[in-house]
Amino acid sequence: MWEKLQGIEERYQELTEQMADPALAHNHVRLTELAQEHSELEELVSLYREHQNTQRELEEARLLLDEDDPEMRALAEQEIERLEARLEAMEHKLRKLLLPADPRDKRNVIMEIRAGAGGDEAGLFAADLYRMYTRYAERQGWETDLVSANATGIGGFKEVIFEIRGHGAYSRLKYESGVHRVQRVPITESSGRIHTSTATVAVMPEVDEVEIEIDPKDLEIEAYGSSGPGGQHMQKNATAIRIVHKPTGMVVSCESERSQTQNRLRALAVLRARLYEQERQKQEEEIAAQRRSQVGTGERSEKIRTYNFPQNRVTDHRIGLTVHRLPDILDGDIDVFIEELIAHEQAEMLAETLEQ
Repeated sequence: MWEKLQGIEERYQELTEQMADPALAHNHVRLTELAQEHSELEELVSLYREHQNTQRELEEARLLLDEDDPEMRALAEQEIERLEARLEAMEHKLRKLLLPADPRDKRNVIMEIRAGAGGDEAGLFAADLYRMYTRYAERQGWETDLVSANATGIGGFKEVIFEIRGHGAYSRLKYESGVHRVQRVPITESSGRIHTSTATVAVMPEVDEVEIEIDPKDLEIEAYGSSGPGGQHMQKNATAIRIVHKPTGMVVSCESERSQTQNRLRALAVLRARLYEQERQKQEEEIAAQRRSQVGTGERSEKIRTYNFPQNRVTDHRIGLTVHRLPDILDGDIDVFIEELIAHEQAEMLAETLEQ
């Protein structure tokens, strides 16, 4: 680890010198690249240097143990204890900072929520989840845009697809992939019996065109009239777009925009994200299954969280965390789960690193 950190510090110093080179003053593209890499290494290098300084202080304090003065030795022992604890904390943080970053973490996301088991109640729960994530995006200062929605007619969704744009959106929302379960008395239930329903959430990073190449010959594109609001906003032209990817059979529709071109671009973005996610899961399955973490893999077969209305309880089954403030959670206050999921994943990655 220390050799790796030393190499990173040398690279950081090299970047500092390159950025100060007058020959690069007018090469803004190169300067931006260097500055970005420099910024990404800054926290790690700063902590490494602090660790090195603390290590030197510890060595000096240990020399005082040879003093004849008992009072001086006692002070040295206290200082050694303090510095050793500080070094241990810094080493733990350095290991975390050395963990490989997911290159997708800074990306925007495309989210798909689909009603599962439970009929109309599942559709209503899908709508609750949609509101929860849009409220969370608001709290983060991110933007949301609806791509398409298949409404149930009583305020629910059979399916809703939307974009969330903001720095680091994928790094936090990727843990939401999976089956969400709700336990409550539906509004349509006259006897007061509690029902259990589910909805599936898929979180996909936005993908650039260069990462997923789509052959136009593989696409079947159809324009149709949007089912948007009537009145002055009624769509008189066929602006909605439906795309079929023939090799996989994937179908993507978008009618949120008033321009056929914009709907086409959004539908292609969703298709690229789905194809990317399909390829990613295929690659993961080719890796030894026992080495994969269950957190953030997007497994659809297992429920990841339960929302229990009678007990005002939300439980994340992956980490065994339960909170009793369900209204706050459904209003977008989900950081309590996201922070714990991040910590859990980092702990597993650290354990794997130490075993190697």
